[in-house]
Amino acid sequence: MCKKYIVELSGGEIQELTAILNRGKHPAQKRKRAHALLLASEGSKSDKEIAKIVLMNEQSVTELRKRFSQNGFGMALNSLPHRRRPKAIDGENEARLLALATRERQEGRQQCSLRTLARKFVTSDGRRVSHETIRQALKKMGAGAAPSSEWVESETNVI
Repeated sequence: MCKKYIVELSGGEIQELTAILNRGKHPAQKRKRAHALLLASEGSKSDKEIAKIVLMNEQSVTELRKRFSQNGFGMALNSLPHRRRPKAIDGENEARLLALATRERQEGRQQCSLRTLARKFVTSDGRRVSHETIRQALKKMGAGAAPSSEWVESETNVI
């Protein structure tokens, strides 16, 4: 079978990979990638054989070859950065949530329910958030589910 992505390592890269395998503390995933890259550079083994030796998925070996040929040695050896989910409640929405929580408290309720706040609160882009997200945002702001009266007075004077 003709391989689409060929791994050709330089002398320095081979030394670095063997150093990772032979000494030092490295994450297991990095050691597996190093071993797979060394085996792939030999050219005598298929992805399936490499996967069996290194205890990886065959698709992972193929993706490793592809990443090496497209992005280079460093990107193939190290893990890719993970995508972070954007915050559900940012600065502007925090202020709106705080205003809603204080309004609920000023209407005579001793403690506003997180579920009630979640039902009434809609972010500026029209999304709804769960009561747990509301709880975490209030906790981060130091407001709690029911802000203290001193805290409410100090915040209403600022606005």
